[in-house]
Amino acid sequence: MAYEGIQALLDGAVAQGVAPGLSGAVCGPGGVATFTAGARGAADPAPMTPDTVFWIASCTKAITALAALQLVERGKLSLDGPIAERLPALGAARVLDGFADDGTPRLRAPRRAITLRDLLTHTSGLAYDFCSADLTRYLAATGENLLSEPPVLVFDPGERWQYGIGIDATGWAIEAASGQDLEAYFAEHILGPLGMADTTFVPDDARNARRAGLHMRLPDGGLFPMDAIAAPPQLWGGGGLTSTASDYLTFLRAILSDGAGLVTPGSLALLRDAQTDRGPAGDLITSNPGFSNDFRPMPGTDKRWTLGFLRNETDVPHARRAGSLAWGGIANCYYWADPASGVAGVLFAQVLPFADARLLATFEAFERATYATG
Repeated sequence: MAYEGIQALLDGAVAQGVAPGLSGAVCGPGGVATFTAGARGAADPAPMTPDTVFWIASCTKAITALAALQLVERGKLSLDGPIAERLPALGAARVLDGFADDGTPRLRAPRRAITLRDLLTHTSGLAYDFCSADLTRYLAATGENLLSEPPVLVFDPGERWQYGIGIDATGWAIEAASGQDLEAYFAEHILGPLGMADTTFVPDDARNARRAGLHMRLPDGGLFPMDAIAAPPQLWGGGGLTSTASDYLTFLRAILSDGAGLVTPGSLALLRDAQTDRGPAGDLITSNPGFSNDFRPMPGTDKRWTLGFLRNETDVPHARRAGSLAWGGIANCYYWADPASGVAGVLFAQVLPFADARLLATFEAFERATYATG
């Protein structure tokens, strides 16, 4: 039987307290399959089902990147021109150049303008505070926040890789260039054409009725139910979507094939091929352990960033091949897509903090089982 063992793996993880419930979907030589285990939440005994809705957080980013490339194709956005033409606030960005002895931040003008390519590859200098100690210190010293204008950069554009709000800014640029909000643009140009009917920034009552509950991992390993985190509209492009595992697999299958007619072959290549060469990508060092643990995916593997995904440059033994595309969402949602093997998988949970060791181990076992039995 195709994908034999995956159901038992997920059932066992739930029984061991890894999560109250899990939802997965895979495709490969064994066809397309979905798997669910457990309940929607510690406070919701309703069984996890294939149509259970999750806040997928940063899994949103790859879809936003595809949307941006659609607009590049149409001449509405420039990949390498100053993004300040669409987002004037970024033209006034300042670089954090250390701190004075009294703790006062030192700021200066960047050495060059930020481009859409910088935003999409996380090389703009824009950061998230939860994985940038310098930005955390800066915000504490100034009372500013991630949305303060003009924004602060933690290094000059193009200098290195740093996970941050570049894809959120890309979402603002999409809205400025298209004249539509992201919900309308995605629905018309991506989600509707792909038939992703359960993927939205603004779930209605019917979708919310089948939402998985969000949880916090306690020091003793238990799980505490918590209220859902509502992503502010200004950050939608980087992390606002809700979806199902099967819907998200539909998106990955489009990336694995010919883009389902959503983008040209040239744009699809930009989503698949490495675009960074300034050191490794993908590792996150937390500055907020309550929100995220350290994250070092595929340790020891050469990793780069495309215009939409983390890409491994060498094979992972018994799992994804070189050139595979991956990332995740803060509530321990994970995925990969392997063009060389035609295999992709999605495993969604709703647990904080990110990079939960037990969920990462479950995801790794899920991936290996997909290759072993597909």
